[in-house]
Amino acid sequence: MTPDEIIAFEAKVHAYVGREVSEPKRGKDDVNKAMIRHWAEVMGDENPVYTDEAYAAASSKRGIIAPPTMLLTWTMEGYSMCQTPEIDVQRELHLIFDVHGFVGVLGTNTRTEYYRDLRPGDQITSHTVIDNISDRKNTARGVGYFIETVARFTDQNGEEIGRQVFRVLKFQPNAATAEAKAGTLDDAAPKAPARIQAPRGHDSAWWWEGVDEGKLLIQRCTQCGTLRHPPRPMCGICNSTQWDSIESRLEGEVFSFTELNYPRFPGYPYPLVCGLIELSEGTRLVANIVGCDADKVFIGMKVKGKVERVDDKTVLPNFYPA
Repeated sequence: MTPDEIIAFEAKVHAYVGREVSEPKRGKDDVNKAMIRHWAEVMGDENPVYTDEAYAAASSKRGIIAPPTMLLTWTMEGYSMCQTPEIDVQRELHLIFDVHGFVGVLGTNTRTEYYRDLRPGDQITSHTVIDNISDRKNTARGVGYFIETVARFTDQNGEEIGRQVFRVLKFQPNAATAEAKAGTLDDAAPKAPARIQAPRGHDSAWWWEGVDEGKLLIQRCTQCGTLRHPPRPMCGICNSTQWDSIESRLEGEVFSFTELNYPRFPGYPYPLVCGLIELSEGTRLVANIVGCDADKVFIGMKVKGKVERVDDKTVLPNFYPA
């Protein structure tokens, strides 16, 4: 973008600041015990004040309440978000960024305030605005802009029950990174975006180095022989910190899987099927299932793995139908 193009672009997107994302959105369901129970079960939150009526009635809460962190979920759109979502003001703004090459999106942080407990029967409505858009920034991900939305939540009486600030970075991957380093624009074609690199910490670097060498290693306790994955410093059975590793035969079956469609990240092929693979050695790992249509994948499907290069920077174990 030339300096004049940048000025015109920024004027266009900053015109969105202060606009409501949509009409106030009332949740499709009122606060209810079934959804609270589902949430607590999925999150592994065993606080009985969410699910045990007798306990909750005798507690300081005087009855069942919803976990505070459910606040946003009461007014979420549901599965339509990943299929044919309504083009509201926020999505319209993001499309403008996309058209100008800012196709990368990264949620950076959120801050939520809770003003009172929510109880079954409460009716939640969200009111969301585009609160601010930062100046142009050079970040590690590339040149981009931080967009901050603020959502207020009200109940059936119009009283505020919470507030959430959500911040994302819209950025130009790769080409923009080169721009940030050079400080100038050039005409070189941008490199194809690569996958997000996995962090290599003290306890996991050895595993990734094995993958780089074409091997899928499984950590083994040298005291009791228990295999474990992902890598960690201590055996969960005997608490020994002594370990070595074995090389997997890369044979297994699909224990569970999901197909990722939304949002789509640069550098990843779609359809993208992520599976939980149960290896013949007994451990499980998360890996992509490739080599067949996504609708052909099923739980229990026999698979055979290959450790292979998936882009210029990344080697991963992929699993194919056996």
